[in-house]
Amino acid sequence: MMTSTPGVQHFAELFDLLEGVLAWVKDWQGRYLWVNRAFLIKYALDHPGADGLAASSQVLGKTDYDLSPAFLADQFRLDDEQVLNGHRVLHRIERVGEFEGMTAWNVTNKIPVLDAKGAIVGTAGITRGLNRDELPSGTASGFEPVLAYMRDYYPRAITNRQLASAAKMSLRAFERQFVVAFHLTPQKYLRKLRLRIANRALIYTGESLSDVALNCGFADQSHFTREFRRQFGRTPREYREHYKLPGGVPIPKSAARKQ
Repeated sequence: MMTSTPGVQHFAELFDLLEGVLAWVKDWQGRYLWVNRAFLIKYALDHPGADGLAASSQVLGKTDYDLSPAFLADQFRLDDEQVLNGHRVLHRIERVGEFEGMTAWNVTNKIPVLDAKGAIVGTAGITRGLNRDELPSGTASGFEPVLAYMRDYYPRAITNRQLASAAKMSLRAFERQFVVAFHLTPQKYLRKLRLRIANRALIYTGESLSDVALNCGFADQSHFTREFRRQFGRTPREYREHYKLPGGVPIPKSAARKQ
């Protein structure tokens, strides 16, 4: 348990003071070992009747498959597997709330958890909402305007030169420093953002595949299908069919609580 020693417990308590920041630690199997106060509050809000104590008992020891729809749990587990292999998810902006006319944006970070010998034994992460008009300072080492530009204009064609201009850098310096900050090229980061928005549209909306493709910034449905299958292992049509909801109704807003 993360809070088994006093020093670690005091450190963990700091995360309870961060309003609106959800934090968690999972073991190798993806079971929640610890979550902060904001996580429990969010869980209780999404599950009427669960107070703080009840929320804790319903979360700890569970996996995302116990707490989230299968298509979200699959994505969370894919992230976990990458982190368990030593990779980090850094400053990833994600769109949530594709239902009931609501839209929100989060920024998410996930890192490996190491034991005393340096072996990876689990994962830890935080996610927080982003204000539509202003990204928090310090989000990504000076790349806040770039992330905002991607967030606002992802349906359009975006060039590295446009992103470099948003960052007020030369093209070469921007491309180099972006890779250092995110471990992805700008275009790969943008493509992953578009794909994550697309997979939600496939579940939360009844848009045609061609409309999803165009609305998420892909040149056409063929391009969208190719990139989607490369990322998720299924075509968009197969993905929608695999994760379709009973009756085809939209997922309730409780499903979009965490990335």
